[in-house]
Amino acid sequence: MTAARMDSRNVGSPHGGHSHRHDVMLCAHAIREFPKLPIRLPTRIGGLVLIEPDVHADSRGFFLETYSQESWEELGVDARFVQDNHSRSGAATLRALHFQTDPGQPKLVRVARGRAWDVVVDIRRSSPTFGEWESFELDDERNLQVYVPTGFAHGFCALSDVVDFVYKVGSYYDPATERGIAWDDPDLGIPWPVDMPIVSERDRHNPTLAQITADLPAW
Repeated sequence: MTAARMDSRNVGSPHGGHSHRHDVMLCAHAIREFPKLPIRLPTRIGGLVLIEPDVHADSRGFFLETYSQESWEELGVDARFVQDNHSRSGAATLRALHFQTDPGQPKLVRVARGRAWDVVVDIRRSSPTFGEWESFELDDERNLQVYVPTGFAHGFCALSDVVDFVYKVGSYYDPATERGIAWDDPDLGIPWPVDMPIVSERDRHNPTLAQITADLPAW
């Protein structure tokens, strides 16, 4: 029940009249109990959406809402998600940098267990920040989320012993349109915070952004 919805006429004093003090106390209690909306935090690169959800924690653990279409749309997450994915990575695992071409694959990513360093690269050729990257630390305490729209490459590395990485996608996986960019592209210069990253054979052989720029879609 929100404070705005409370009807003080239903709250009586012991003498049959209204107790203003009692009404105020109940309204204050309702405000404390009513969950705040998720918050959009600032990002440097336009199009990205960084979300801090409302985490309700107590001695038993916590509860949070990880997605609600109406609320997330108000924050700028405009994709229609069709699939949820879940990956698990060991310490120092690095998965990067991935994207899909036509029609693209917007993602809403978060860490459900552990801690990861998340990186997004702007590969929209018409963008003033083309070739620039932004990073976010995601973990299972603050539970930040990053919305990665079409036109960005994405990757992360595990900072804890185990990382459960979960994400919603706006299109189905299509191996024919899957692409990658070298995680260690010298022009990007991403300072991955792991000394000896564990990288898949496929990711070891991804091209640099400069090598594929001419072939990128006109997002």
